[in-house]
Amino acid sequence: MTDPAIKGPASYFPSIEKKYGKPIEEWQALVRAALPAKHMELVAMLKEQHGMGHGHANAIVAHMLAEVGK
Repeated sequence: MTDPAIKGPASYFPSIEKKYGKPIEEWQALVRAALPAKHMELVAMLKEQHGMGHGHANAIVAHMLAEVGK
């Protein structure tokens, strides 16, 4: 029996951790601390303040907002 493949925004998490050198939990904490900002404001924050690419920033924000029910 194999584990189901990870889909959606979380599928980016291994490459985000590898490229930016921080665990996803740290990125999620940054996003959580910036709430109640809007989705694209959070994406812009990760891009501008942390040099993250758009796709990776969007994946973290989308996953985080889905978890908090936004």
